[in-house]
Amino acid sequence: MTEIIMTQYSGAILGPIAKVLGWIMNWVFVFLSNIGIENIGLAIILLTVLIYTCMIPLTFQQQKFSMMSKRMNPELQEIQKKYKGKKDQESQMKMSDETKAVYDKYGVSPTGSCLQIIIQFPILLALFRVINNIPAYVGSVKSVFTPLVNGIMGTAGYSATMDTLVNTLKLNLKNVDFSGANGSNYIIDALYSLNSAGWETLHESFPPLATTIDSVHEQINHFNYFLGLNISNSPLTTITTSFKNHSYLLMIAALLIPLFAYLTQVLNIKLMPQATSDDANDQMAQQMKTMNRVMPLFSLIFTFTAPVGLGIYWIASALVRLVQQIAINKYFDSISMDDMIEKNREKAEKKAAKRREKMGVYQNQIYSAASMNTKRNTNLNSSISSDEKNAKVQKAYETAQKAKNVNPNSLTAKANLVKEFNEKNNK
Repeated sequence: MTEIIMTQYSGAILGPIAKVLGWIMNWVFVFLSNIGIENIGLAIILLTVLIYTCMIPLTFQQQKFSMMSKRMNPELQEIQKKYKGKKDQESQMKMSDETKAVYDKYGVSPTGSCLQIIIQFPILLALFRVINNIPAYVGSVKSVFTPLVNGIMGTAGYSATMDTLVNTLKLNLKNVDFSGANGSNYIIDALYSLNSAGWETLHESFPPLATTIDSVHEQINHFNYFLGLNISNSPLTTITTSFKNHSYLLMIAALLIPLFAYLTQVLNIKLMPQATSDDANDQMAQQMKTMNRVMPLFSLIFTFTAPVGLGIYWIASALVRLVQQIAINKYFDSISMDDMIEKNREKAEKKAAKRREKMGVYQNQIYSAASMNTKRNTNLNSSISSDEKNAKVQKAYETAQKAKNVNPNSLTAKANLVKEFNEKNNK
């Protein structure tokens, strides 16, 4: 397998996750290549399906908590109304106790699906990093750039030319040194982020490499084209270019990317169980409604200006979540909510019992250790004769006599006090 030398994301948290996902992406691409399909767009779809399939248990728990929240919300709102405007400590404690009682009644934790979100969020961000920088993780794609990178680095003044290219095309590469140790990595970063117009500018920047540029561009297009769209171009770029060339079918295909991203996001929100609220002043409910309106619009704008490859990932992930939500909703419709609540309560009680048991064992261990230590000290003291004790005190006293300016809190000073005490008792 080809060694991957291109720049990988090096974040402390997302970096290792991205490497694992990149390894899977590389495996998916190699698998497709072995069956005669070398297409990054299809690899992105398969990777997205695979990752979201592995996260089904987390999605299930998140959906389950949403169902419970819908059932609990009226009771929680009644508690909030009951203590509305009461800021004294006693009222706040009662409100907290009653709220906890509701959660205990349904056998769920107040943190709810936080754990699922905490686990899923870095995975999805890392997956985004991989898809945004395919050659960094897929050796077959990276190796295509090698001849062109070697040609560029063999050109006099290539570093300054690359800097000009990055600034002209406004590429997302800031403060990179193309002549440094990682120069070849940064060049591949720049080349993979080029759209069709960018490759034309590259021609103008390195005229002697025209043949190599055309060869590499053709191979990358072979990887990058999906349903007639170049996944390195944004829908906005494709629509603009297609309008000039009167390629109206391609315009429509490019327009469908942000449109599908918007519609799939709306459907996802519709299928998610929503907690109802009759209180117009319920801040949390209002925030959720606002977010549900904003998120689809964000999807529309983001996928309109981002590369098509990211739009494919966005749509694929939304469709996978859509199928999962439909399946999970059907499952919840087929079972009794009361039975599910009862099972939740039983699980919560078992966990609480285990915690109490562990705490009891821990406390017993501390008590036993303390008892053994006390017994050991008692036995040790009883096994030493009075003559031996007096000899040890005498030795400490003699040592103290040799020292000057003894600190009154030191061990030697205390030895003096012990000796004086023993002498008085002997008298």
